[in-house]
Amino acid sequence: MEYRILPHGGEKIGVIGMGTSSLHEAGENAVAVVEAALAKGVNYIDLAAAEGASLEAVATALRGRRGDALLQVHFGALYENGTYGWTRDLEAIRRTFRWETETLGLQYADMGFLHCVDDPDDLETVLHGGLLDYLRALKADGLVRHIGFSSHDPQIARRILDTGEIDMFMFSINPAYDYQKGEYGIGEVEGRAALYRDCERAGVGISVMKPFGGGQLLDAGTSPFQRALTKNQCLQYALDRPAVMTVLPGVRNMDDLESVLSYLDASREERDYFVIGEFTPQNAWGNCVYCNHCQPCPASLNVGLINKYYDLARIGDALAKEHYHKLNLHAGDCLHCGHCERRCPFHVKQMERMDEIAAYFGM
Repeated sequence: MEYRILPHGGEKIGVIGMGTSSLHEAGENAVAVVEAALAKGVNYIDLAAAEGASLEAVATALRGRRGDALLQVHFGALYENGTYGWTRDLEAIRRTFRWETETLGLQYADMGFLHCVDDPDDLETVLHGGLLDYLRALKADGLVRHIGFSSHDPQIARRILDTGEIDMFMFSINPAYDYQKGEYGIGEVEGRAALYRDCERAGVGISVMKPFGGGQLLDAGTSPFQRALTKNQCLQYALDRPAVMTVLPGVRNMDDLESVLSYLDASREERDYFVIGEFTPQNAWGNCVYCNHCQPCPASLNVGLINKYYDLARIGDALAKEHYHKLNLHAGDCLHCGHCERRCPFHVKQMERMDEIAAYFGM
């Protein structure tokens, strides 16, 4: 397993986590699936499930080893009838959390999430109707370690991030949604990219839902691009976005688990999503997302990091300039060979950009 460090808290998070939305389909094998995931180093599990049985399976697998996994618990997801329901009723939310912590024995939430905030009126209810206050109180008591939220709408997300209380954010990220294709392709291309960069600057981690677009991206017949991508390509795409800590593909059975974990042994070529350059819309061109698909650079420049420090410096990050100057090689060392431009899925004119960056930093 590869791990990334959560900026606010320092927890190590495995890049491949586990979504439990359909874990109940494993039936009596559900506990074994969770145990197998833990054995492979999976340590981040989302608990927004379609059936309460999925939460019970996770709780059983973690009995006696609660510290082996970080749990993303959704305040607003309801399981009083055994199946998923959505609520803003505070008493129902309290009852659900008591069931999760006391009856299931999960003890606490590593990530206490404001669940599925996609509507402006609902946002006002969440922020001012008592739910955020409830999470604050739980955090003060140690029953919630970090406050986070899930949303599909970049504008709603920005308003929640502006509270300054968020450590983790769950968002749907894949090539289709980022380029405004599909039900959850909400927001302008550049706006979504800027949201990821702003999360990184603020130290807010992102956990990714719907990395395969509900499976549509894996089939040429259903893909909005009329081209099928592989799971490894979709996972790498999500992990290359700024601020992303982990990707949470839904796991229904042992085959699903083994399929997503094969990413860890995949070659660079198997993870490479260069093909999306063929169907990336022109309004998405020109934005470096630091994916380093242009590597290896003939001049040995870290092109992604150079771009990242430049973007951070321009939006006011005082340390970015210092970090840039500490690099062994700088934009001024660019050979203008064009290798990076031929490899870039996003059609970034890196040679011009290297000149611009060199002029900005003076080297």
